[in-house]
Formats: sequence, C-alpha cells, structure tokens
Amino acid sequence: MELDARIGEKNGGCATDKSGCRLDGITGLPGHAAIQESLALAFKRFERSGEPFTLALVDIDRFSTYNHRYGFAAGDRLLEQIGGLIRSRIRSLDQVGRYGPDTFAVLFSGSDTAAARNGAGRLQEAVRTALKGRVSLSTGLAACPADAVDRRTLLARAEEALDEARNRGGNQIFFWQAPPAVPSAAKGRILVVDDSARNLKLMQALLVSQGYEALTVESGVEALGMVAGSDIDLVLLDVMMPEMDGFQVCRRLKSNDATRLIPVVLVTALDDAASMVKGIEAGADDFLTKPPDKAKLLARTRSLVRMRRANRKLASVESVLFALAKTIEAKDPYTEGHVERVSSLAISLGRRLQLPDNEIEALRMGGILHDIGKIGIPNRILNKPGPLDDAEWRIMRTHPDIGHRICLPLSQSLGMSLEVIRHHHEKLDGSGYPDGLKAERIPAVARIMAVVDIYDALVSDRPYRKGMPRQKALSILQKEADDGKLDSAVVDSLAALLKIGRATRRPGGAQDRGPEIDKNPPATRQTP
Repeated sequence: MELDARIGEKNGGCATDKSGCRLDGITGLPGHAAIQESLALAFKRFERSGEPFTLALVDIDRFSTYNHRYGFAAGDRLLEQIGGLIRSRIRSLDQVGRYGPDTFAVLFSGSDTAAARNGAGRLQEAVRTALKGRVSLSTGLAACPADAVDRRTLLARAEEALDEARNRGGNQIFFWQAPPAVPSAAKGRILVVDDSARNLKLMQALLVSQGYEALTVESGVEALGMVAGSDIDLVLLDVMMPEMDGFQVCRRLKSNDATRLIPVVLVTALDDAASMVKGIEAGADDFLTKPPDKAKLLARTRSLVRMRRANRKLASVESVLFALAKTIEAKDPYTEGHVERVSSLAISLGRRLQLPDNEIEALRMGGILHDIGKIGIPNRILNKPGPLDDAEWRIMRTHPDIGHRICLPLSQSLGMSLEVIRHHHEKLDGSGYPDGLKAERIPAVARIMAVVDIYDALVSDRPYRKGMPRQKALSILQKEADDGKLDSAVVDSLAALLKIGRATRRPGGAQDRGPEIDKNPPATRQTP
C-alpha cells in the first residue's frame, strides 16, 4: 500500500462536516486526509511534551473476496459495522479513521507498545464475537518514538507490520521490528548527555531512526564514566547541567589522551559570543542551538562520525608505527628506553618554553618516532662497537629520510611530528643532515629534539663508552651552541630544567638569554 494512496472508487466516498474535515461517506469516520492531519498533530504533541503514541493499521482479511461473494452493498454494510465496532471499543482520547478501501487507522494516544497491542487485541475480539468468526482482522503497529519520529516513517513501518500480519495468514497482530543489526554495518555509537529525560528521548529516537546506536545519560559525571567504558564515536553534550556543566565535561574529555579525539558537539540554548568562545576554549568540535534543527543535527552527526572513524584508523596505524619504533630500539640493548626518555624530556622542555599544544604533541610523537628510519640501517652499523667510517656514516645519515618516507602517508595525523622525524639531526650552521638546513629554516620542534636527542645519547651507555655525567653532557651541548650548531635558548632551558648551571660563558661575555626560543638563531658561526 502506498503511503499517500487514496480510497478506491468502490467501497469509498467522502463527505465534509461543518468544520471542513473530510469524513468517509460509508462509515462516517474521518477519512484518509483527516488521519494524515491527526498524525501530524500527534507528532507536534510528541515534540512538545514527549508523549508517546502508537499507530495501528487494521485490515479486513480477504475483503475483496467478501465483496465478490456478497456484493458491494454488503461490503459497505460490513465496513460501516466494523468501523462502528472499532469506535465503540477505543478510548475517548484515541482516534479512528478509514485509511484505505479495507483498512482503518487507529491512533492509541499516550500508549506504549504493550498497551497498544492489548488495545488491538480487544478490537479483534470484538469483531470476531460480533460477526461470529465470519470475518477477521490483521493489524500492524508502529510506535513513536520507539520505531519512528516522523510521520512518513511511522506510516511506512506500520504498513510493513501490516504486510507481515497478512503474510502470516491473517487474523494476526504484528508490531514492526527493526532488521537484525549487523555490527560491521553500524553507523556509529552516539552518547547523548542532557539532564532532561524528554530531550534524551527525542534525540535518542531521532538517532536510532537513522541507524545509529544512541546511549543516554543525565549528568556530566555519568558521561565521563560512559566514555571511559564504551567505544564512543560522538558526544552530543548539553551545556546547562547541574554539578558539572557541558563546558567542564568537554574540557575533561579533550584533556585526556584516551578521549581527546572523540568529537564533542555542544547543544545549548546559549547563543552569545562569550559562550561560543568558552566552548571553543574547552575544545568543542561544533555547536548546535536548542532545539536543534533535525537536518543540521544529522548532517553534523554524519560528518563527525566519519571523521572519528578515519581518526581511529589512523590511530591504529600510529600504534603499529610506535610498536615498530620500539622493535627497532630493542635491536640495540644500549638504546633501550631511549624513545620514551627523549619524548618525555622534549615534552617537558617544550612546556618550559611555552610552546603551543600542537607543538608539544609533535614533540611527543616525534620523540617516539624520530629514529624509526633506522629500520633501513644494517645491524652491523647500528651495533658497531667503534667509530663509523665514511661509508658507514653515509648510510647512517639516511635514517631521517627513511623515517620521513615511512611516516609521510600519515601526514594529516602526524602533522609537525614529521618535521621532528626528518630534521632532528640538522644544525644551525647547515652542517647537519639530511637537508643541510640553516638557522630559522629548521623548525623549532626539530631544534628542541636535536638538543634532547644528543643529551640522552651522551648520558647513556654505548658499546664503545660509558654514559657521561649530566654536567659534562651539558658542557658539550653548550659548546655546540656557542659554535653555532645548536639553539642556545634550548640548551640553556634544558640546563635550567635539569637544574644544572652553565659551565662556560659565551664568547665576548654575552649574558644568558631567557627561556624563549630564538626564532632567528645565529647562522654565521662556523663549525671547527
């Protein structure tokens, strides 16, 4: 049956009452158009108050056979009789109308699935008793919000349920059932956070109707617990909540490495600029104004869930790279723990230098991955107990380029970490590798990693020497800085971080600079 099918020529006809509402000419009940209007009003009530309702489509089994055997006049009398029976057996707040040639529509107001099923059962029993079993009914039911939150979808699902009742031989009551979920095809898992039960019900119903799994909680504390224990693709977060508001929840999620990549949409009645700025500072990915427009809400949801799943795939690849970096490190017992130490020290130094968050993250990831290119260096060179000859050095100097090429496909995810991987052996005077960059052309994150990497190598044991004391290592770094190879501001900040004073002064008695990185470090001093 088509959604907008009109009553057929036979067993049909309409009249109009004083209010202009179309009435069916045979049964005296509201007709198809009036039922559509009643459904639209029921959905408006649901959106205002959250009041549920159930639509029942009630079909007379084998009605065409009855018409053929007894004639259309008898068919009209049967329609009138069954319409009257239904009207007399429903509550005053429920509504009935003639939806199609042999189909009635009943709106069970405020009814959940169990109550509506019982109501449909009473109608079937009334018809069976009055007509002594000569006629039976098939009934399909669909509920709002459990099965749909818009008129067309509810009608379609009620008709699917009615078709199933007919296919089972008639005289059946069937509630619409969603197809079995296929885990791999799930659209996404959405967490809806709101202290209003009605808002939760509305949002959940809308998302479920579009194929999403929707989890709901009523407080910020519950939201943090749910995110920690579930694999969430998107958080739709109300702002105005008691105890912990949406801004606080968002800030907590975005400051945790385990949850910072989960998209968060703030849903708020606040539309002033100050609230928007506060949300941006908390790390929100998007904003929706209450009550959210359905089309905008679903568009944002689709976009952010796609982004989340793409990030999850990238994170999986990053995990493989991190594991590979640890495997490479394990080939040499003298470098065990090097990447963690370098990453941790670089982060501390970056924070001391007041770098922005994206550069701190580049130091974290770059510290772990900076030597990944050594996978292309033979073990005989990596583990050689003595100095490398010229040929071996040429091979060793290729590892930043190899690492950069390995990680390049993840450029969107790794960002500035790629600069750390490629340039952590560059020197300010151009004597470094692989590109011989000078001065300001070397990114600040790479200058930091160059200092930290050398420091950790100096204080750690190697096959050909023991690790040296921290003071001596700092003296070597300070000499390199004075010779124009390393960034002096970074070296001085490292000394301050480690609480080790400068062992020597710079040529000319220059005073020490503060912790801020010199964006234009000296490029003219030559290496001895």
